[in-house]
Amino acid sequence: MRENRFLIPTIIFSCAILFSVLIFSGTWKKVKANDQTINVTGSAKKLIISDLAIIRGTLNAEAVTTKEAYQRLQFQKPLLLAYLAKQGFQEKDIDFKTTNSYPNYYYNNNGMQTGIRSYTINQMIEFQSKDVERMKKISIDIASLVEQGVEFAVNPPEYYYTKLSDIKIDIQAEAAKDAMIRGKRVAEATGKKLGSLRSARMGVLQITPENSNITSDYGVNDVSSIRKEITAVVNANFEIE
Repeated sequence: MRENRFLIPTIIFSCAILFSVLIFSGTWKKVKANDQTINVTGSAKKLIISDLAIIRGTLNAEAVTTKEAYQRLQFQKPLLLAYLAKQGFQEKDIDFKTTNSYPNYYYNNNGMQTGIRSYTINQMIEFQSKDVERMKKISIDIASLVEQGVEFAVNPPEYYYTKLSDIKIDIQAEAAKDAMIRGKRVAEATGKKLGSLRSARMGVLQITPENSNITSDYGVNDVSSIRKEITAVVNANFEIE
């Protein structure tokens, strides 16, 4: 009787331990299963055509004195404006910046300044148009003004897409959708199902020339091409069921 009195509590205690172990094991497996996640990267790309072009250039004049250099600069302005008027630009469309002047020195064989040779006065000019193809032609043809005595150094045109904010959200949504599709395929390949989205991080937008593979951690904003591609990237973390 004494042995049975001690045996029954022992059996009950052992069963309790076993039951606790089974519960803990099941709970641990469930937690472990729920803790499985997958990281995927989705992307989306869209072709955009620039709808605004800006041309910047500099009028230059050089003479022995600053007064004469300034007079030569003023002589060139009407010729430049006449050329641009033929291209459809009015004077109010031309943005004339502040003039700058600096001396040009003589140098000896040792590279030391030995006196002032002349003075240069320049002035930056800027104009823009939504007709990007016309602006491209102007940027090439405007150099012909040198035949009329106009020293105009033109910079490469800058091309912009002014409706960028309208497509940013859409292309980022497409990248997120691509990430979900990729995650689903990977999960199915391993016999699992794609669960809820845990987190998502948007990468910087890349605006590059068409068919270019240029990328940057800080983003690319190309202004040299009329035809561009905007690329969005989304890094997503999903649960696996």
